[in-house]
Amino acid sequence: MTRCLRSGLMKIAALALILTAGNTSVSAQSADKVLKSAAKALGGEKVLRAIQSKSIQGTIVRPSDSATGNYSLITRQPNLFVESIDLSGFETVTGNSGRSIWKRDSRDGLRTLTGKPSSDGFLLATYLASRWFDYKRDKSRVVLQPATTVNGVSAQTVLLTSMRGVQAKLFFDTRTGLPLRDEIPLGETTRTTDYSDYRVVNGVMEPHAISILIGNDRYEVKINKIDHNVTLAQTAFDFPKVSTEPLPDIPTLLSEVSKNGEEIDRLLEKYTYVQTITNRVFDQKGNLQDKNSEAFELTFYKGNRLRKQIEKNGQPLTEKDLDNENKRLEKSIREIEKKEAEKQRKAAAGSTDEDSEDRRVKITDILRASTLLNPRRERFRSRDVIVFDFEPNPSYKPVKSYEKFFGKMAGVIWIDDADKQVARVEVRLVESFKIAGGLLASLKEGGSFVLEQDRVNNEIWLPTRADINLIIKIFLVKNMNNIQTVEYGNYQRFNVESEKEKLAAPAVTGSSEKKPY
Repeated sequence: MTRCLRSGLMKIAALALILTAGNTSVSAQSADKVLKSAAKALGGEKVLRAIQSKSIQGTIVRPSDSATGNYSLITRQPNLFVESIDLSGFETVTGNSGRSIWKRDSRDGLRTLTGKPSSDGFLLATYLASRWFDYKRDKSRVVLQPATTVNGVSAQTVLLTSMRGVQAKLFFDTRTGLPLRDEIPLGETTRTTDYSDYRVVNGVMEPHAISILIGNDRYEVKINKIDHNVTLAQTAFDFPKVSTEPLPDIPTLLSEVSKNGEEIDRLLEKYTYVQTITNRVFDQKGNLQDKNSEAFELTFYKGNRLRKQIEKNGQPLTEKDLDNENKRLEKSIREIEKKEAEKQRKAAAGSTDEDSEDRRVKITDILRASTLLNPRRERFRSRDVIVFDFEPNPSYKPVKSYEKFFGKMAGVIWIDDADKQVARVEVRLVESFKIAGGLLASLKEGGSFVLEQDRVNNEIWLPTRADINLIIKIFLVKNMNNIQTVEYGNYQRFNVESEKEKLAAPAVTGSSEKKPY
């Protein structure tokens, strides 16, 4: 991961220079017109944007068994929310702290959502707190779909697709322009919400009757109180602190993870696996489609990742291209050996490379730039893990230029307490980062990186998938998307001594770059 956050920045910028900007289709313009009409019908975008926070209280009924209870929702722009449903004593609470999506219910307890439920949850959070207003800034796509009817009312339909590929359908009354329904994915199911009984509250049209369908469960909500711009502290959205189970000292745990790096290096040299990188773009219908792909074989040597390209767009490389890969690796191995020899020489002379630009970046370097929040114990992939959120530390003082990037991120991290290894990371860019002072490019706020890992052979956590979603401004002018999925697999363990001999031979394949740990 850290490779992507450090030396990969310049690659991303260079890649973006050759990307073609997507054209705005006629349907997108029409969709934009529908959204503007809806904002006007609700009271005007300026008035709506001025509502920074909201509190909704009401009662709820589940018609299938006549269970009754209370409903509440609090939101704060741009994407903070907590929704609570209490039916006959069974409570379900879902929220977004801005760093992680979490859920608590009376059956499964409290947990941090991962995978698709997490991606879906962030789109739901943005919609509840800010509606669709920032879709252009977030580089989401909107496309007008065929007209339909909702509960007997003629409706215009807009498909909104986020950079992470999550799609929401929004339905608006053809006559009044008011929202009638939204359909937002929720893990393995879909949340369908119908709105009616609009009344004016502080100059804004607010629905006072809401019908929510999640899977096969329908809930009818009657709103009895809506407050705008209420005072809501960040802590109101934080991961709830309900467990009394003792936690390890987090700084000590991070120190142990850092010290465990040498053991991870040793284990990595026993593994090879395949990495497939797929670039994705929006098509004219607002769907994310695969554009091109590359596959690589990965091995590790002396703390470096050796990468050999084996496929391009699903086709094996030609013999000539493979030969070029071999030559490139031979050069990389010589460079590795030269650097190692230089390190040993400096060590013998009593100096160190700790302040070198080539020093391997560690996850603890990123967390050193962060404030750590809400530590908790959870289960992840059948393992006990420590999970905590992080956000930029205002007191952080970067030394190297690339270290400034670390202080602009927020997210959540999962650490296997027994293995002292990172199991999962979600990162979001909460502030723009300029490359070459912004003259070359800048990474815009809202970009994200998710790294999924799994435990292999009961000894090491290896990546299974990464999702990269970046918004890049080129030459101070053009915003472009860089959307990638990276999949890993075909893990193989081998005898490290015999393989080291291959690494020194011309037939060795790959290219060198610092590994992402």
